[in-house]
Amino acid sequence: MLVPKFPLVKEWAYAGFFFAMSGALFSHFAMHDDAKEFFGPALLIVLTITSWYLRPIERKINFVNP
Repeated sequence: MLVPKFPLVKEWAYAGFFFAMSGALFSHFAMHDDAKEFFGPALLIVLTITSWYLRPIERKINFVNP
C-alpha cells in the first residue's frame, strides 16, 4: 500500500485485505463468538472501504477503453 507507482497492486491489496477481514468476520459468526469479537474485523472492513472510496482521483485506476 505504501509503494508508489503500482496502482493495480494497491487495488489488489485493498481487495485482499477486504477478503481477509470478511473471512475473519464469517469465521467469528460460524463459531458463534460473542459480539465483541465482530468489532475488530467489522471496523477494519469499514476503514478499508472508506480508505478505498476516498482516495485521491489521481490514485484511481481508469479502466475505460480508449
